Amino acid sequence: MSFAKQYRFQFWIATISTISLAIFAAASPVILYRAIDDFTVNKDLARLLLFTMIMLGVLLIQVILQFSFIYYANWVGQHIIKDLRTIIFKNILRFKMSYFDNTSVGRLVTRVVSDIETIANFFSQGVFMIVSDVLKMLVVVIVMFVINWQLALIALAVLPILIYATKLFQIAIKKTFQDVRNQVANLNGFVQERVTGMKIVQLFNREKIEYENFKAINEKHKKAHVKTVWYYSIFFPIAEILSSIAIGLIVWYGGLQVIAKDTITVGAIISFVQMAQMLFRPLRQIADKFNQLQMGIVSGERVFNVIDTESYIDKSGTILADDLQGNIAFNNVRFSYVEGEEVLKGISFEAQKGETIAIVGSTGAGKSTIINLISRFYEIDSGEILVDNTAVETYDLESLRNQVAVVLQDVFLFSDSILNNITLRNEAITLEDVQEAAKQIGIHNFIESLPNGYHYNVKERGAMLSSGQRQLIAFLRAYVSNPSILILDEATSSVDTESEQMIQYATDKITKDRTSIVIAHRLATIKKADKIIVMDKGKIVELGNHQELLEQEGYYRNLYEKQFGEEVV
Repeated sequence: MSFAKQYRFQFWIATISTISLAIFAAASPVILYRAIDDFTVNKDLARLLLFTMIMLGVLLIQVILQFSFIYYANWVGQHIIKDLRTIIFKNILRFKMSYFDNTSVGRLVTRVVSDIETIANFFSQGVFMIVSDVLKMLVVVIVMFVINWQLALIALAVLPILIYATKLFQIAIKKTFQDVRNQVANLNGFVQERVTGMKIVQLFNREKIEYENFKAINEKHKKAHVKTVWYYSIFFPIAEILSSIAIGLIVWYGGLQVIAKDTITVGAIISFVQMAQMLFRPLRQIADKFNQLQMGIVSGERVFNVIDTESYIDKSGTILADDLQGNIAFNNVRFSYVEGEEVLKGISFEAQKGETIAIVGSTGAGKSTIINLISRFYEIDSGEILVDNTAVETYDLESLRNQVAVVLQDVFLFSDSILNNITLRNEAITLEDVQEAAKQIGIHNFIESLPNGYHYNVKERGAMLSSGQRQLIAFLRAYVSNPSILILDEATSSVDTESEQMIQYATDKITKDRTSIVIAHRLATIKKADKIIVMDKGKIVELGNHQELLEQEGYYRNLYEKQFGEEVV
């Protein structure tokens, strides 16, 4: 509700329309009551016409108020969820990488899309409708007692039973709605992962297995929804029977009194039948609206759990990293993704300006963790990381990351043009800048050979390009950003020979005169490195250049011999 404050004007229009609707809704049966009695008793045609015109006017006002209520209630709801989506997506953009390591993408998509959409119904179909219905019922009850207290008591006789049934229904349906939201999140997560990993599914003939898994999840999703339908199918017939009993009692008792020529008139009976419908119909709907309210609350809890998550990298640093030299130092750095399970165990090394540092080691040795820490995707447990003799924590995070470019083994490209994937829509980088950079690292002709050249749409995740071509685009993306520190994470591990030659040329070009950290399994690509760090199980076990390490009977020499046989040079 606090999000509605900035839309006070529209909120109050919806609120006033709601209150006015309740009053004018109760006016209709009163006018009907007077019109019928005046016509049947006094035969006053002039007053009958007057009351008919008044009733038409009231109906017209109701139509206008209904329009105002529906439009502004939904208007407020849509603006609030727009604001919520903006806030939650802004928060997601700031989360640590560890948050995404432990959170399903499908669940996050559910929070940002369908859960927030449910919150819109909290306003349009929930809170405003409940207020409107409660006010309408209150006004109707008052009018009933003013016209005839005996008929009013008869009409309300079944109300306690209906209220009790509504409460039971409300409690039961809340649990099922929570289950429904969980199953929706599970379904979204499953589909998102399988569609993203469809190549693996088909390569390993997992279609039948995943189909059966999907059927099982879909079945749970269906059962959760059917359970809600079950409660609805019980509650609404009960509510309908109770309201019909109340109307029957009104007609029976009122008819007896009319026959006995008591104070009750035909107009009163007809107006009470109408008011009974106005009383019980909202009560039936309130149960449904409470469900909308509860679904909104459940979704709200999920959304605000994401919004309230404190998973941010500390951005208290104020030093701008606009003109870095590129000197890097790790001093006894310890780090763990999971508490108590260290990945880096006291790492220390230095990289001077313009040096190329290679890091090698077996899978899980901690190589990629080092580059994640330089870019501050994670916070270290202890020790310090210095860039130009200044702790990375003291730099403004955005300016630091602007000075660090990373080329990953698994290149991610957006469903967009090659140009936009290179510049990432940075208006400071022009097409001419990109073309000149592409010529310098030798990939301009390759891009121009594609349909529409730099404006070629690579589709989702760069599906229209080979892995080698995606790597070349990633190299160009890193090069045009003109970083002080360049990181290459196994950038040539999965490309063909021709692409590798182009990438090797691009590597030599973009690493020249800038501090570079290269992670590689293929040792042939790092022979020219100024310094090679050999890692094993989170520790540095060897350090030196290619020739120095080959002269030692150690890990690097053993690794080199495995790749190149006995050819040790």
